[in-house]
Amino acid sequence: MKIINLFLILTLLFLLTGPAFSRDGNELLKRIDEKLMPESYEAYRKLINIEPNGRKKEFVVYTVKKGKDKMAMLFLSPASEKGRATLRLGENMWLYIPNVGKPIRITSLQSVTGGVFNNADIMQVDYSAEYNVVKLEKNETGYLLELKAKNKTVAYDKLKMWATKDEILIKIECYSASGMLIKTLEFKEIKDFGNDVVRPSVIETHSPLYKDYLSVMVFSQVRPRTFKDEVFSMNYMSRIEGLRK
Repeated sequence: MKIINLFLILTLLFLLTGPAFSRDGNELLKRIDEKLMPESYEAYRKLINIEPNGRKKEFVVYTVKKGKDKMAMLFLSPASEKGRATLRLGENMWLYIPNVGKPIRITSLQSVTGGVFNNADIMQVDYSAEYNVVKLEKNETGYLLELKAKNKTVAYDKLKMWATKDEILIKIECYSASGMLIKTLEFKEIKDFGNDVVRPSVIETHSPLYKDYLSVMVFSQVRPRTFKDEVFSMNYMSRIEGLRK
């Protein structure tokens, strides 16, 4: 009888606290997203791939985003890539190459720049759009969140995410469904970009699958800006340059 009563008590506690925990964890994740980027914005970034021998390849891109899951990106350099554009709508992604014709479908695990960053990293939408928080820990330095993908189309099945007390993202470990560590993303060098945007200006990634390779993403400008929905369509990919001011 005591065992049954204990089971009933534990079940009741789970029913009472489970939804609250899930709600609190997912609300925290949304706030982390909000502090990482405005809901809609434009940004300039440099992507740097560094090989084990020290050789580097750099790309400069202009990026626009609207809402939680719409993003478009235009390559400005090197000259061999200039004019190329990418589009992300949820989990659907396309690459536009001038003079080739209609955009080409690409996947989240491919990379339009090579290196350790894949397309999901380069065109990252809100984490709360792709993941649910399944575990949340709070300590003296901040938070550790464990995230589970909402569906199988997401690039990583699980994430471990570290954030400061101020809910600023500092590190993410990305895992496969089998539990294998795929890569680590480190968020560094907090910068005030103006317009109440204070966030890491550098993201570094390395992976046990790419030993001694390093990829770096550097934000030079981030500015809140609103866009029409037509900007995030395949028909607009050839005209993204016209958005730059």
